[in-house]
Amino acid sequence: MKTRVLVVLKAKEERALLQGFPWVYDNEISHVVYDSSGKRQKMNLNESPVASGDFVDIYTHAGALIGCGIVNKHSKIAVRLFANASHEKLDGYIERIVKNRIEQAVFLRRNYYTDSESCRLIFGEADLLFGLIVDRFVSVEKESFLVVQFHSLACEQFRALILQTLITLCNPNAIIEKSDESIRLKEGLSLCNGVLYMRETDDAPHSVSPSHTGLDNFTNMPPMSIKIPPIVIQENEVIYYVDLLEGQKTGFFLDQKYNRKALTQYCQGKKVLDACSHTGGFALNAAISGACSVTAIEISEQAVQMIQKNAELNGLANRVLPICANVFDMLKQYETNGERFDVIILDPPAFAKSVKSLKKAYSGYKEINLRAIKLLNNGGVLVTCSCSGFFDETYFYKMLTEAATDCKVHLQILEKRGAAPDHPVLLGYPHSQYLKCAFVKVIRAEG
Repeated sequence: MKTRVLVVLKAKEERALLQGFPWVYDNEISHVVYDSSGKRQKMNLNESPVASGDFVDIYTHAGALIGCGIVNKHSKIAVRLFANASHEKLDGYIERIVKNRIEQAVFLRRNYYTDSESCRLIFGEADLLFGLIVDRFVSVEKESFLVVQFHSLACEQFRALILQTLITLCNPNAIIEKSDESIRLKEGLSLCNGVLYMRETDDAPHSVSPSHTGLDNFTNMPPMSIKIPPIVIQENEVIYYVDLLEGQKTGFFLDQKYNRKALTQYCQGKKVLDACSHTGGFALNAAISGACSVTAIEISEQAVQMIQKNAELNGLANRVLPICANVFDMLKQYETNGERFDVIILDPPAFAKSVKSLKKAYSGYKEINLRAIKLLNNGGVLVTCSCSGFFDETYFYKMLTEAATDCKVHLQILEKRGAAPDHPVLLGYPHSQYLKCAFVKVIRAEG
């Protein structure tokens, strides 16, 4: 009899999984049953002979099969659900399933984006591809680049298949890895940045073959001296430099594409403040739509330099003022100086990266929104965002309500928005609906 490992959940822990949640946390597991040659042994997960990366079957406490997943003893996410069937039934089909999911994800984006547009091709669990992120950037010269992030052991072990499938489907000029986030350390993986693949051309005659099955065995990885200079992409009516190797995350935040476009109808002739500007996404859309002045605050000196370059690239250097500063400090200073704006954009980094940080995140979001509201003229527009998956809509709009109450103003919601359609939402997995974006009008009683 073939050896099987059964992960048995604690009582009543199966509901979220049955509704589509893709993770089993270590504290949800009752025990493991190690079934070898008809002999069953009940044991703790960490004491069991199952290895991280192995497939296990997942059962309710009452004994009903939920499906199979990939185990990781190093992570609090102990099992990532793979399919709603036992591992035995999928023998011989697993790689085909992974390849098919990649194809389906890429084909889905073709409903919304042409091959000449930049977009997110794969959005992790929302595309049933456990921790895999793939962004496609297309330059104005029509060269395409894929930036990949392997955030989990589950997708790491399919690395060669993933890369080869992407090359076949997308035929990119290059693939760059940006697996540099701390979540990899929690998965027991090392961090990795660099060029994984370059298409063979006259300028680059030695293409790199993604034939490895793990970072440590990647003997064909090119030397770190291989560099790809920043490329220029177009989004909406604006062009941007994007640094694929050194830029934050994958180099550019594609999820805000249509929110930046929506901003343009509010900015003509207005004085605009873009807080947490990154490389100027909202700021440049405001300026190109006719804002009389735009101030772009960013704490990263590297990003501020990119804002300046992007403003010059679009002929907007005379209307966009980049400032390198802490946004909280600047908002306080503007309030002290009696500065006022017609439009303010708040797009801060994720304040809540876990359930434990929600209380602190709530205070941070409330403070930054409260200070922005105070700086807006009567009738001014606040575009406020949160990209924290744990900070859901309920928290977000409760926070806005309390900020408005403390400022003694009314907020009129003009638009409730989210991420672009290349970031689909998986029902049952609320973290995939991570981006909240509200366009609100400030109405003061004295106005």
